Amino acid sequence: MKQILRPTILAGLLVAATCALAQTAAPAKMADTSKGKALVDAKGMTLYTFDRDAAGKSACNGQCAQNWPPLMADASASASGDWSVITRDDGAKQWAYKGKPLYTWVKDTKPGEVTGDGVNNVWHVAAP
Repeated sequence: MKQILRPTILAGLLVAATCALAQTAAPAKMADTSKGKALVDAKGMTLYTFDRDAAGKSACNGQCAQNWPPLMADASASASGDWSVITRDDGAKQWAYKGKPLYTWVKDTKPGEVTGDGVNNVWHVAAP
């Protein structure tokens, strides 16, 4: 009986450890851009912050969110270190870094582009 349970227990521990690591993985990574180091999403697209956002609250909804798609979080996502999850006006979850909600820019068409930096003097590359 012990020989049968041991692999089963080890497999269960491995699954639990993998799930824990997946939940604590940062939702973005750092990359070099022409503006210096920046946070980028899983596709390598530059992330931005919006000056009109309050700490932990997005002010970018409707047409704004169509032009500046939020970095969405799964409903089960949880805060870790500098990363937090905020609730948008529509109830969806969005990632924030150091309290600042994060967005991509529809006019950035390939990884590493930073064409959204400085738009209307309120959008900025999210720096680590």
